[in-house]
Amino acid sequence: MSSHANRVVYRTCPLCEATCGLEITVNPANEVVRIRGDQNDVFSKGFICPKGSSLKQLHEDPDRLRMPMVKRDGKHVEVSWDEAWQVVRNGIARVINTHGRDALATYTGNPNAHNLSSMLYTGNVIRAAGTRNRFSAATVDQMPMHVAAGYMFGLPVNIPVPDLDHTDYLLIVGANPYASNGSLCTAPDFPGRIEAIRARGGKVVVVDPRRTRTAQEADEWLAIRPGTDGLLLAAIAHVLYEENLATVGDHLQEHVNGFDELHIALEPFSPDAVTEATGISASTIRTLARELAGAPTAAVYGRIGANVVEFGTTQAWLVFVLNTLTGNLDRRGGGMFALPAAGGANTRGSSRAAVVTNDPAKVRKGKGFSIGRGETRVRKLPEVMGEYPVAAMAEEILTPGDGQVKALITLAGNPVVSTPNAHQLDSALASLEFMVSVDMYLNETTRHADVILPPPSQLQRDHFDVLLMQFAVRNVANYSTAPLPLDEGQPDEWEVLAKLAGILQSLDVEVDPQHVDDGILMSLITKATEMQGSPLFGRDPSAIFAEVNSTGVRGPARRLDVMLQTGPYGAGFGTDPDGLSLQTLLDNPHGVDLGPLQPRLFDILRTESGKVEMAHPILVNDLRRLARTIDAPRDQLLLVGRRHLKTNNSWMHNIRVLTKGNVSCTLQMNPIDAARAGLQTGALAKVTSRVGEVVVPVEVTDDIRQGAVSLPHGWGHNVEGTQMRVAAEKAGVNSNVLSDHESIDPLSGTSVLNAIPVRVSAISA
Repeated sequence: MSSHANRVVYRTCPLCEATCGLEITVNPANEVVRIRGDQNDVFSKGFICPKGSSLKQLHEDPDRLRMPMVKRDGKHVEVSWDEAWQVVRNGIARVINTHGRDALATYTGNPNAHNLSSMLYTGNVIRAAGTRNRFSAATVDQMPMHVAAGYMFGLPVNIPVPDLDHTDYLLIVGANPYASNGSLCTAPDFPGRIEAIRARGGKVVVVDPRRTRTAQEADEWLAIRPGTDGLLLAAIAHVLYEENLATVGDHLQEHVNGFDELHIALEPFSPDAVTEATGISASTIRTLARELAGAPTAAVYGRIGANVVEFGTTQAWLVFVLNTLTGNLDRRGGGMFALPAAGGANTRGSSRAAVVTNDPAKVRKGKGFSIGRGETRVRKLPEVMGEYPVAAMAEEILTPGDGQVKALITLAGNPVVSTPNAHQLDSALASLEFMVSVDMYLNETTRHADVILPPPSQLQRDHFDVLLMQFAVRNVANYSTAPLPLDEGQPDEWEVLAKLAGILQSLDVEVDPQHVDDGILMSLITKATEMQGSPLFGRDPSAIFAEVNSTGVRGPARRLDVMLQTGPYGAGFGTDPDGLSLQTLLDNPHGVDLGPLQPRLFDILRTESGKVEMAHPILVNDLRRLARTIDAPRDQLLLVGRRHLKTNNSWMHNIRVLTKGNVSCTLQMNPIDAARAGLQTGALAKVTSRVGEVVVPVEVTDDIRQGAVSLPHGWGHNVEGTQMRVAAEKAGVNSNVLSDHESIDPLSGTSVLNAIPVRVSAISA
């Protein structure tokens, strides 16, 4: 190809969980000319949403940080990387030497889940900090799913996904994939897959307080009262038992514990008992149960609207229960488990995909799942999956005493906008002795940082979805090298994270990220050679290390190659010449299709019994707490969230092409509620909760049920000290000013961000 010709590169979009393939045209000056969907991508087949085509604008955003920023006299200024690292080292060392390592805390944000370097190196940063104070966006998002899966299947990654491409009946609870593109269910063109269900004669039902775009396209919309999804799901299960429709299926008959115990526990949840609380008629509930049981195949999919509530874990569990009680767990067209190419906790011990079996003799047993290996200092909230509820982060900073957090390391994310009681956390961050952030923007959170270390843009990084492929509706593997080169003097993201880890561990500013990376890689290889069932078991780790290094590749690509080669489809460094390796994916830029989901429940179970624990005592006990809400007062407005297809939490609001038009921050209200408050579209309303209040324009619509109001999340860009000029033009209000840090799901520590009690009143302009 001529050096004067444009080049075409392929990559997977890193902006949401859909993992759509992109075709990117780049000119000789390394400028992006065009971005469109990759028609030949094995998974997305050309589908693209508005976010994917905006990667050019994101890369070129003048507000995106290109150099480190250090705060001097209250203002952030650009400095060299050497100076920034010295400030990091001195600040961290000062806090550790004065207060000890438990004065440090880490926060990991949502963007890390979509980023190869972050997925592979963030854990090293957290471990190097040597602190128990670990927080993340998981406890304002998906933690209930992990905890429910852990108790029921033994591992928190054992989350069944709906087999969208083969199901005849899909019940969606608290999810809006037309806007989100799917969540904990990786499915490019999720809307098209929904439409395909209906086109082949199937049915789609959506349960949501709002008539979302997904609800508009469904066969039926059930406008449930916010926060009562658990009552509805329990009532459906109740009907399945009472009408003798409950069956786990012949394939699971001998491999489920708790079938009878669950029947007894569900006794309070008859359709007639819950209809007033949920707003769903008893006859509708019975029809749902009969349709789920009678469909040739069926899947229930519940997500964030049903997770970030008081009973988030129990509601996630009841989704899994319904897939089980209708005989659709681990069955084509039901709730199934992916087999990710790079492996994971539920593939270890399997040398190849061929080992996957439903032979009971090969069922694995494990340690089961538990929480509470530690507790927060102030409120004594238990540890979950190695971290504490983010709702406790502010109080751990603000409350004096032994172990008080004095320094914070944030790795992407914007917790001042995305976590509860935003004003409290904002004040807490302002009180820290030191803060360092790895982030591409000077935003509402990083404005408090003493040092901001910017990673390269999304077009300057290699990409592979390590996490998301564990929840994919089809087994595929896509790897892409960075479409654009790094800026002069810009370290790669893995180098930033490796050096930060090295400094945290050694307090030596001269630490070499290459040496840190070598140590990480050698540890990974050594573990593989010591693990029975691994294709590297018993082999010389030094020889494998040398072979990996012979390619000249550094950073995450080396680690990914080891993960692929030791994964369920892997080449095993010569063990299987036809197996997967990094080179295989480089040779196939549109991805490698590894086939539809296959039954593999007996391979993924890690419960102590080796069976599905359908009635785990902790979950059954929470049913009793849920039952006490059946007759609770229902006289207050409840706030729920929403999102827009064009935006991705808070950090996509600085891209003008994505925020123009109808993307705005309004309070949606039902006409009856608006009339009662004396409000109409465009009027300003004051929304008040226990912990805060906001003033926001009203949007009156019958697309939301009476008794519910809705604000989008990720807004509130009107604070001083930030550098997001486009976002500030359309600032909106921060919905998490209203969420209550004391209100959490006790089983997972997840904040209650939906069904928040509020008062709404009219104010003069």
